Amino acid sequence: MKLYAPNYYKDFHCIASACKHSCCVGWEIDIDKDSLSRYQNMTHPYGEIIRKHIEMQDDTACFALTQEERCPFLKENGLCDMILNLGEDSLCQICRDHPRFRNFFSDREEIGIGLCCEEAARLVLFQKEKTEIVLLSDDGEKEELWEEEEALLSLREKLFAILQDDTLPLSERADRMLQEVGAEPITDLHVWIKRLLGLEQLDVAWQKLLNQLNTQERTPRTLDLPLEKFLLYLLYRHLPNAEDESEIRATVRFACLGYLLIKTICEKTNTPIEEAARLFSSEIEYSEENTRTLLELLA
Repeated sequence: MKLYAPNYYKDFHCIASACKHSCCVGWEIDIDKDSLSRYQNMTHPYGEIIRKHIEMQDDTACFALTQEERCPFLKENGLCDMILNLGEDSLCQICRDHPRFRNFFSDREEIGIGLCCEEAARLVLFQKEKTEIVLLSDDGEKEELWEEEEALLSLREKLFAILQDDTLPLSERADRMLQEVGAEPITDLHVWIKRLLGLEQLDVAWQKLLNQLNTQERTPRTLDLPLEKFLLYLLYRHLPNAEDESEIRATVRFACLGYLLIKTICEKTNTPIEEAARLFSSEIEYSEENTRTLLELLA
């Protein structure tokens, strides 16, 4: 199996207590089976503290959040008490991985960092180098990619080339990308804003932003480079999940909808682009229901 990632991936590091939007607040923290077994059998005195905060929800173990919806191990200074006492290896899988995501092919695994993390958003959107997918490791085991996988990766590479052709305005590049897959453009953003307001809402800040888009005047801003990176990120993350031509078209339209939405938010409000992208990612990408609903509407 070969492991691939964007060329900026290795530059990502959690900023811990400096983070303004901690992933340890407001998120359910499920515990994987291996970590649960480790916690249940831990003989270290801190094991009792960990077990005290574990609760079962149906068949899933998780850490019970405080009344303020904080992880019980999150200290007031923003640091993790479990790491301070036992080290990073003590964390459960979701805490070790976040904000990383993975996609799998027959002989290829791809890893990336999700924009719901403010540091990931800053890194992804403001990198100056062209985005490339690079090989991180190869275990030597060989298995041929399926024909459909080869075709999908080849298409994504072509779409990357279109989006990174900076001789053209980004809007034209986005149109060419849609044409390449035979997808219809997003023609009425106000209709989509209304649909977005009807989805599951996780943060009131997102709802307030969407409501402002129907009233505020547009002030053009020069955001082509970070918006290009945003489009590339969405294609890298979501296109591998498309199983047929219809889903490919829906995914490319999903990326263009995100691009137009973030562009409009930045031009109609004072929201920094990294914050707009973080909210989009948290509200849409990290809700399987919201992502699925949008892809169905965009098909």
